[in-house]
Amino acid sequence: MSGKLSHFDEAGEAHMVDVSGKAATRREATAGAFVELSEEVLAALPRNPKGNPLEVARFAGIQAAKQTSLLIPMCHPLALSFVDVSAEVVAGGVKIEATAATTAGTGVEMEAMVAASVAALTVYDMTKALDKGIRIREVVLLRKSGGKSGEYVRGTQATKRDS
Repeated sequence: MSGKLSHFDEAGEAHMVDVSGKAATRREATAGAFVELSEEVLAALPRNPKGNPLEVARFAGIQAAKQTSLLIPMCHPLALSFVDVSAEVVAGGVKIEATAATTAGTGVEMEAMVAASVAALTVYDMTKALDKGIRIREVVLLRKSGGKSGEYVRGTQATKRDS
């Protein structure tokens, strides 16, 4: 782990990192989230009067990734070359995965995390009338590639640095 937070200057003031000197390389990140739903809510998903919550969540996550720099103050606006969000019913809820990719001088971890988070919030919004006890949990970076810090896969210690 690096000993310095990049979004703070020498005086401790928050600032946007200058990435103008970084090489534009392909960068990709995948994040996940889990929406914990009761069996009753899971059974009602296909009959939701608002529409298919999983499909609406997919679209919301894709749109959110494209808006990340408007939501997170120190994020750079990025031209995303790819965004995909999946929402799958699994035991106990809905598993969400969001992937974002670009060719730029900075990574897309935040875009993937925002996409997964907003997709999860959308599942909540679409099902909250059935249960106010829905929980969103485990919003995490699953993997990333590209850039100076190289490869990261959640649950492994090794990262591969680019030369």
